[in-house]
Amino acid sequence: MEDLILEARGITKTFPGVKANDHIDIQLRRGEVLAVLGENGAGKTTLMNILYGLYQPDEGEIRLYGKPVRVDSPKAAIDLGIGMIHQHFMLIPNFTVLENIILGMPSPREPLLDLKYAKSKVVELSKKYGLSIDPDAMVWQISVGAQQRVEIIKALYRGAEILILDEPTAVLTPQEAQDLFAVLKTLKAQGKSVIFISHKLDEVMEVSDRVTVLRDGKVIGTVNTRETNTQELARMMVGREVLFKIGKKPACPGTVALELEDVWVLNEKKLPALKGVSLQVRSGEILGIAGVDGNGQTELAEVITGLRRAIKGNVKMFGEDVTNQTPRPLIERGLAHIPADRRRQGLVLDFSIAENMILETYYRHPFARRWILRHDVIRNNAKELIRQYDVRTPGYQVPAKNLSGGNQQKVIIAREFSRAPKILIAVQPTRGLDVGATEYVHRSLLEQRDKGVAILLISTDLEEVRNVSDRLAVIFGGQIMGIVDPATTPIEEIGMMMAGSVGKGPVFSETTAV
Repeated sequence: MEDLILEARGITKTFPGVKANDHIDIQLRRGEVLAVLGENGAGKTTLMNILYGLYQPDEGEIRLYGKPVRVDSPKAAIDLGIGMIHQHFMLIPNFTVLENIILGMPSPREPLLDLKYAKSKVVELSKKYGLSIDPDAMVWQISVGAQQRVEIIKALYRGAEILILDEPTAVLTPQEAQDLFAVLKTLKAQGKSVIFISHKLDEVMEVSDRVTVLRDGKVIGTVNTRETNTQELARMMVGREVLFKIGKKPACPGTVALELEDVWVLNEKKLPALKGVSLQVRSGEILGIAGVDGNGQTELAEVITGLRRAIKGNVKMFGEDVTNQTPRPLIERGLAHIPADRRRQGLVLDFSIAENMILETYYRHPFARRWILRHDVIRNNAKELIRQYDVRTPGYQVPAKNLSGGNQQKVIIAREFSRAPKILIAVQPTRGLDVGATEYVHRSLLEQRDKGVAILLISTDLEEVRNVSDRLAVIFGGQIMGIVDPATTPIEEIGMMMAGSVGKGPVFSETTAV
């Protein structure tokens, strides 16, 4: 093919006990957006790391413009015109935009630094590709969407003809995501080629030209986007039909289970992260918290779960003040927590599945008798939860670190739900999960709601909180912008609230039943 720019042939990569890539073939054409889809553990990240020089394949080759090339480091990839924009940006907050873009690049006037030349080139790239940025702004002062534009310009400044974008909309508002899609269309028009990794099928349908689907380390197929649909793509990914919008019964809210009154919390820099937050969650309902990452969601979850102190205000469970209590008494009162970072906060990776499933209850009956662990009970508990929650594992003794992201999340869900909680704090429960695992988590949340559990769902995935929540609170800058009906409030209005505008649509008061 004359327009073929990048080709991977027979890429195979094996880790101990796992064949992550199994003779994968993909092709990228000039001026196209190729989406790469797959379940967790399908091999997408491994393949991208090989293309960007972070891993070396055991078999196969990479061809650029029809010629074999060796990509043995990110520097080699950059020299070959391959750039990668990671989901979590690689920027230095205390540097300016311009300093971040030119960092590590030679100056035309070495040993002197020619900032004037660099700035003119950055401004030129910015105008050419519709990437609006201020070269003199400090990175910590600009929005997440602007930081992503900086990362794209940084790759273009280094001469990238191929851009790999890893989950690029995960931290963006809906408006910022649309701005990104407009940039991708401009890049395509200028002849650039893009590999777009995403779990969001609607985005793939909107922005890509072709889609390559991976499953179990193999290519299931490549289809033209205009000739497929989300149902077919999901079926290719997981091998079965997937329900995108979970059917749910109307909520039947009961008494107020969790209440925050004028809560103020400081972040690590001793600056206010929550500023007078007040909200209520009732038994048998899901209150969603929508917002761009970094607007106080982490601190909100931590002050409720006893991981961070409030400097003002009250946190109440069933009317009783539990402000600044430590996690154990909160857990014993019926609080469950699915943390945002399952690997750092949710699991002890070197512990077995069986051990992880009793992290919060190991000292209690039936798992211990007079401070002596009852290993037979612990083993049987793990076997039952593995069966009940369909954890895909060779056995209960396997270390948690050996599980895929989706199965790690199932271990956490099994542990938290098996305690029959009264209040559940779920933070980014489907981040990084494929459509099949996401469907499972959503069903599990709704099952708990229907059992009378009060659920606070904190997620930066707007579609998730709109589909699953009964009420929706939008947070910006540590403040609640409004509480609305997710079923009737336009997504554009929610997006504006996520950017700092006060809501105008149908609003729920804290005393209104859903």
